[in-house]
Amino acid sequence: MTAPLFPLEPTIADAQSAIREEFAFFSDWAERYQYLIDLGRKLPAFPEEWKTEANRLHGCQSMVWIVADGDADRLDFHAISDSAIVSGLIYLALRVYSGRSAAEIASTEADYIADIGLAKHLSPTRSNGLTALLGFIRDRARALAP
Repeated sequence: MTAPLFPLEPTIADAQSAIREEFAFFSDWAERYQYLIDLGRKLPAFPEEWKTEANRLHGCQSMVWIVADGDADRLDFHAISDSAIVSGLIYLALRVYSGRSAAEIASTEADYIADIGLAKHLSPTRSNGLTALLGFIRDRARALAP
């Protein structure tokens, strides 16, 4: 496995708050989309050998691969997409959830999505993909949570 980049903040609540503050700096959605693209470029390298059908996240129009490892105390996620904007959405989800306990992940909603306006500004296919990504993360956490 690659070295984990996340978590950046001590708690999920802190990560969601930081995301809200960062997106509040931008005056329009063109700037926010560019920021998402920039965030996606910060994702850690994803090994080519992980890009298998078994690791592919279905429900996304873009190609997305995700790998989970860890246990109930710390669950890490590694993911990548062939889409720049989707990679940014992945970065945000991993920033919130990766490196946390399964119980914390399973019990916390992704409030930042509505709070920063993502829900209203994503195409239906990207919205479906984000739902699939968050579902994968929460399902893995629920399977390990005490």
